[in-house]
Amino acid sequence: MNKADLERAVITETDLDGYEVNPTLAGPSASRRTADPAACTPVVQALGGSSGFTATAPTGRVIFSKKHGPGASMILSSHSAGDAARVIDAFRTAAERCKTFKDIRADFRYDDADLRPDPGYGDESVSLRLTQLAADSADEDPVRVPFAVVAVRQGTAVAMFYAFNLPAGPRGKEPAVIPEAIIKAQLNKLGKLTDSK
Repeated sequence: MNKADLERAVITETDLDGYEVNPTLAGPSASRRTADPAACTPVVQALGGSSGFTATAPTGRVIFSKKHGPGASMILSSHSAGDAARVIDAFRTAAERCKTFKDIRADFRYDDADLRPDPGYGDESVSLRLTQLAADSADEDPVRVPFAVVAVRQGTAVAMFYAFNLPAGPRGKEPAVIPEAIIKAQLNKLGKLTDSK
């Protein structure tokens, strides 16, 4: 799937009632974000919608609820068949192993990582919840920021959905969620493009 195909396959506001959909930058290169311990690196990369594998084409969207409900960011990328499966496998393996770790570049710690039951999206999918610990200094009690990531492979395309709750917002202490409407709308559109080929 090339860049033009991917742009036709990505959701717009006409595909998703009640949401505003805006483009965001997405690079094809493999992510350079790393974690300590290193085995947790695929989770850190997924928090930005990417992976350790170079995409043949990527595109990104930020999706906001017009009714002040939860939204999400998404990177939709095309890979070789082997790499698409490896992206999901690497993320799943890291999510199984890692309960607490550090994003080395951003200098954030994460804990309470909880691999959720397989949501059953696409050809394979992985769902993870975790908490970012944000602090200005070592002496300060960290602010706890709930995060969620859902990664879905459909054919050679991988959709990485990620979201967090603002600590001062109405859902600040609740677990972060990716609205199912967003995921289903994207997978439906992707499926229609694949079926038409």
